[in-house]
Amino acid sequence: MLEKVNLKLRLTRQEYDRQLERLQNELHLLGYQVYVQKRPVVVVFEGWDAAGKGGAIKRLTARLDPRGYVVWPIAVPSGDDKNRHYLYRFWRRLPEQGQIAIFDRSWYGRLLVERVEGFCREAEWKRAYAEINQFERQSLDFGTIIFKFWLHLSQTEQLKRFKQRESLEYKSWKLTDEDWRNRGKWEDYERALEDMLLKTSTHGAPWTVVEANDKWYARIKVLRTVVDKLKQELA
Repeated sequence: MLEKVNLKLRLTRQEYDRQLERLQNELHLLGYQVYVQKRPVVVVFEGWDAAGKGGAIKRLTARLDPRGYVVWPIAVPSGDDKNRHYLYRFWRRLPEQGQIAIFDRSWYGRLLVERVEGFCREAEWKRAYAEINQFERQSLDFGTIIFKFWLHLSQTEQLKRFKQRESLEYKSWKLTDEDWRNRGKWEDYERALEDMLLKTSTHGAPWTVVEANDKWYARIKVLRTVVDKLKQELA
């Protein structure tokens, strides 16, 4: 599936700026309609390390009413989250009606990091495909609009970005030993990713694979996907 992704897609700065302004203005108005029509919205961001998830989220929220959305950065579970079912911490972070919840990493960690790194048993991650599909189905039945983005880039581009982060003091904090270790398991993660995309992309909650070698192109594709689907859902 991923072999068919065209990572050569790019935008010029002029085209990026033009589309960015238009789409952010449209999203501002649609965000108000989310509130008026009392529709919960969930936006999931997954992707390779350094694929640009943070930049995409920043452009997505730039003109939204800050009272109408929340961004959840998901890390290693702790406290009650660690001692309960892995979906518990996501259930309690789902948006109320008329609100937007953006997940920077998500419940799909069970099918990626936890599977590859051995943080859960094989039976647990195999069972998770059905659990996650049911979890999302229940949200859809409640009226939730779900977006799921995988930001995809090449190993060459990832290495280039890692090197840039190393050389820039204000970005170096983003690069960790874990990022380098994950690069060494690229093929394992790719197999897990293919399974995830195949088994959890449903009619109501499909995956959108974003070509992220060019950050400008990736940000615009995310915005356009959200705008187009919200237009359809909110009439």
